[in-house]
Amino acid sequence: MINKLDAPSPSAKEGVTDVPSPGDATLPIVKLGHPYRWMAAVVILLLAAWSVRILVVTPTFEWDVVWDYLFDKDVLLGVLRTLQMTVICMVVGVILGTVIAIMRLSPNPILKGVASFYQWFFRGTPTLIQLIFWFNLSSVFPSIEIELFGFTFVSWNTNELMTPFLAAVLGLSLNFAAYHSEIVRAGILSVDEGQSDAADAYGLSRAQTLRFIVLPQAMRVIIPPTANETIGMLKWTSLASIVSYTELLTTVGNIYNTTYQVIPLLIVAALWYLFMTTILSIGQIFIEKRFARGTTRSAKKSAIGDILGSMRRGVRA
Repeated sequence: MINKLDAPSPSAKEGVTDVPSPGDATLPIVKLGHPYRWMAAVVILLLAAWSVRILVVTPTFEWDVVWDYLFDKDVLLGVLRTLQMTVICMVVGVILGTVIAIMRLSPNPILKGVASFYQWFFRGTPTLIQLIFWFNLSSVFPSIEIELFGFTFVSWNTNELMTPFLAAVLGLSLNFAAYHSEIVRAGILSVDEGQSDAADAYGLSRAQTLRFIVLPQAMRVIIPPTANETIGMLKWTSLASIVSYTELLTTVGNIYNTTYQVIPLLIVAALWYLFMTTILSIGQIFIEKRFARGTTRSAKKSAIGDILGSMRRGVRA
């Protein structure tokens, strides 16, 4: 009687070779191909080359005119005014938006109601209407006075006070504060409630808890959309042209109204907007990295971050 364990294996039979197991190291490792991905990449490269060719060979773009006006003193002054308005509107909007968000989360029903009304009104009306309203405030209030017990302490002529710059700052910053308040509120709500409970156990006040415990942790959530809104604010300043404020777009508009070179001057404005938004995007990367420390093992890099990292490694080499 032959035991089954003693029976020859199929590989021992004549004419049968050993079949390698799936884990055999001698098997070649073949990477999975992605033909459709490469086809899509080739199509995109061809479209990009076609777009570049159109930009170069189209005579109506008038690149010589673009280079002549790119660093024109009036254009540079418009760039400076655009940056100035962006910074002022962001500072006012961030501070006011943070206050509105804290009021919205307050247990006091009056503060919560006022904050909710503010958000409802400024998010519900177009920014353009708000700008025009502030610029024409003198038609409603010819003068702004501080009066107490029949005595007028301070009085301003509204028509002189409400300059195009002030009207643009009020319209843009108050509108931005309504949107930013929801960003801050979302960041505060993202922090675990146990953090506030622990702060209460240590005897911290509500203000101290917000300042030292909640807001620092909420910044990781607040920073990305706020940076995005900053880039948006840089471009929203072009709406200030409706109230005759001379920022970048108004500056190039004044030039092409005289020279009738509309397309080249619009390209000048677009190039400056692209340059400024690129600088802001790079700053956003470094700010996000700073506030993301300790939350992730490795921060995800954007395309710009990869480029900067490659440049740093090249310099070190």
